[in-house]
Amino acid sequence: MDAGSIAFGVVATALVLFMTPGLAFFYGGLVRSKSVISMMMMSFGAIGLVGTLWILYGFSMAAVDSPFAFSGNPFSDFGLAALAAGESANTDLVGVAYGSTFAIITVALISGAIADRAKFGAWMLFAGAFATLGYFPIAAWVWGGGWVYSLGDLLGLPAVIDYAGGTAVHINAGAAALALTLVLGKRIGFTKGAHKPHNVPFVILGASVLWFGWFGFNVGAEWLNGLGNAGLITLNTIGATAASICAWLLVEKFKDGKPTSVGAASGAVAGLVAITPACANLTPGWALLLGALAGALCALAVELKFKLGFDDSLDVVGIHLVGGLLGTVYLGFFATGTGLLVGGGIGQLTVQLIAAIGVMVYAFVVALLIGLAIEKTMGFRVKDEDEIAGVDLVVHGEEAYEYELERVSS
Repeated sequence: MDAGSIAFGVVATALVLFMTPGLAFFYGGLVRSKSVISMMMMSFGAIGLVGTLWILYGFSMAAVDSPFAFSGNPFSDFGLAALAAGESANTDLVGVAYGSTFAIITVALISGAIADRAKFGAWMLFAGAFATLGYFPIAAWVWGGGWVYSLGDLLGLPAVIDYAGGTAVHINAGAAALALTLVLGKRIGFTKGAHKPHNVPFVILGASVLWFGWFGFNVGAEWLNGLGNAGLITLNTIGATAASICAWLLVEKFKDGKPTSVGAASGAVAGLVAITPACANLTPGWALLLGALAGALCALAVELKFKLGFDDSLDVVGIHLVGGLLGTVYLGFFATGTGLLVGGGIGQLTVQLIAAIGVMVYAFVVALLIGLAIEKTMGFRVKDEDEIAGVDLVVHGEEAYEYELERVSS
């Protein structure tokens, strides 16, 4: 691979890694001022732990020799010494680094569902266990030759389309987030309007960084394919996100009377989530429609937690699970050349549904079992009095904002 292509891979890797600090700002702005450090630390903790595990054994697990294998052998190249000594190490190791950023952001996304009430040590234990049993195998299934990757061949149908992570990242994280909301239960005083964002500019900043980094997420996935679809992917990443913002704000205006900046930021993320699996397989017009549907449906879906009684603090379920499902299944209808409504048959829709449901159920069950094991042993949730006082000071010994009283001399 030429130097320019390798450089593009390095830039794409940096862009996707930058998404996790962006997520920290997005999530950090949405929580109380007494929880912002805790919230941001869960993202940075995921960078540290998942990045380490990916190099030690995660990359080895993320590829399989048979569609019926659970994952690759984690000890086949522990620490990647053999890969680093290979003739194509310069290119291969950039690919490893790029893959690590997907693993990191997937785990970090889950943390938004348990804001304001989780122990940091318990979260780190969950992050490591879920990365190992949840993300690494699912990555092998979707991109590494596993059953999702091979589903079309096994059934004699079109291949599953998940270009950059509708199943492996967003459905995976959203289903795991739903499981953890059930394990940790509701925040104290959980009612609609009771927990408001403490720093709206942080939310806008975080969403902007996410959108910026998402070009590494979507377009970056094209670097090993010669960048032949880079223009389409870039445009669809802009178009779907823009349409989603508009749709979310319209829903807010009709539902609540006022379009909000937090709604605009959330709409942007919803559009990015939905276009992730579909960015290379939709014409721009269908991408706009997908974005509009994502903004509207996710804006409505985030209200379900109040009706159904689960406390998804920062709407991981409403945005990532719903948006990921929408983007993945939408391809069954509108994927260029194979979608049911654009000249194809039922086959694309069939494999998209099987893949989406399979990943969703597996991720939910694994996260639920890990979460319950942690809760029953070391405990996952902080004490009620610590939640009221604020988890930043109790868990980390820090406060986000230090206020000094000014003395007014007379």
